[in-house]
Amino acid sequence: MTVLPPFFNEVLQNLPWWNRDWKVDRVQPGRPAETGDHRCDPAVRFTEVSIPGTVASGNGESLPFVAKVGFTGDRLIRFQAKIDDVVIGPAVAPAGRSEPHPFGRMLTGLMDLRGIPVREMARAAGLSMSTIHMLRRGHNPNLLQARLIARILDMSEADVRVIAGLTTAVRSS
Repeated sequence: MTVLPPFFNEVLQNLPWWNRDWKVDRVQPGRPAETGDHRCDPAVRFTEVSIPGTVASGNGESLPFVAKVGFTGDRLIRFQAKIDDVVIGPAVAPAGRSEPHPFGRMLTGLMDLRGIPVREMARAAGLSMSTIHMLRRGHNPNLLQARLIARILDMSEADVRVIAGLTTAVRSS
């Protein structure tokens, strides 16, 4: 518990835009979650720990803080912090460029799992290959594209729309 605030402060202080008046001042015990399956592939097994706490400014203001730290063995593989309602995490895109929508990674994974090449997806959906490539790189689909892609992935349109962030999931009773 005593090593965590200095560790988090060092990570945050290295961000060029971070206001150095703010420091992690308190942490609580973490909640670990093991992921991966050591029987199948120990290389993909890692531990992710959520650590709640607070950050405080030099003027006494305090905000809630939660860090998610992922590691395998003694190697840090993921760091994400949430301060109040702002999430701070590693960038995927280079500096000065907007971050890709996570739909691209999900679409790529679903296509790969089903063995659907880009050309086949494009032809079956009636879309250009360049459109499929754009979606896989992180452009968010429109409603028509989500509908066409859902059919080919053998998923409901509602599920694909939720993954794409095009609608809010509503559960009926």
